[in-house]
Amino acid sequence: MSHPIPSRSLHLGMQEGELRDKPYATFWNPRIAPLVEHAREALLWGPLAAPLLPGLDEAPRLLDAGDHEVENGHGVRDDGALFLAVRTAMPDVSPAMVDWWFGWHGQEPQRYKLWHPRAHVHACWGDADPPGAKGRARYVGRVSFVDEYIGSRLQQVTIRFVRPAELGFDEAALADPAQATVVCARIGLLGLPVEAGWLVHHVRRVPGGAEMRSRFWLGGPHGVVRAPGFVGAVASRFARRVASPSLEEARALLVHCSQEMSHLASFLPKLYAELHEVP
Repeated sequence: MSHPIPSRSLHLGMQEGELRDKPYATFWNPRIAPLVEHAREALLWGPLAAPLLPGLDEAPRLLDAGDHEVENGHGVRDDGALFLAVRTAMPDVSPAMVDWWFGWHGQEPQRYKLWHPRAHVHACWGDADPPGAKGRARYVGRVSFVDEYIGSRLQQVTIRFVRPAELGFDEAALADPAQATVVCARIGLLGLPVEAGWLVHHVRRVPGGAEMRSRFWLGGPHGVVRAPGFVGAVASRFARRVASPSLEEARALLVHCSQEMSHLASFLPKLYAELHEVP
């Protein structure tokens, strides 16, 4: 899959004039808060034992009441997939705000940079904004092209958002966006016919706001080549190795996810209040 803007500018931060006349300019804050304690603890624990790590087929259990055994941590499953979990407290945030954000931020790379000013470089949609679409309908079924740093390495990926039902979630339980939402997406490698894995962000209402429970399944059986029949099957064996991040890269992703979601929570309520009617 080729990028819709191959000549895009790839630079960290905001250059002079980039935020001129942007109604969200005041939300640009290049300072990132220290990593939250439970994420630091997960890094200190190191990789977790394979039997503790759920498979993608268990993702719908995020809708069950209570917590899972692994809410923060990473490791390699017996099937070769790397699993990653991060929980983020989001005071004063609602699940509906998160749905709005996922549809809104991809319209301009400057919006995307608000999310993680020390790592996000560029993002854009592969198609035009659906007229009149709101909430989950504004991003589900679309592909976001993303350039971002995970640790010190620039990653160029595609994020194909899918309906939660595609991963087995009961969408009837998500009918009230004030109470819960689930963001589901297939992660691909830009410029290659390779699907690398899946991400799931479950957001549920809690006293005082919401919490996001992020999950990633990367490589292993989730690394596949988009090609038919025998050719695709053979090539996918190679893709599983290419698409599988190292444990060091998993640590960097855990840090990145915790940072970006915590930073988002710091400004999303006010941003939403001021601009949720802005296309």
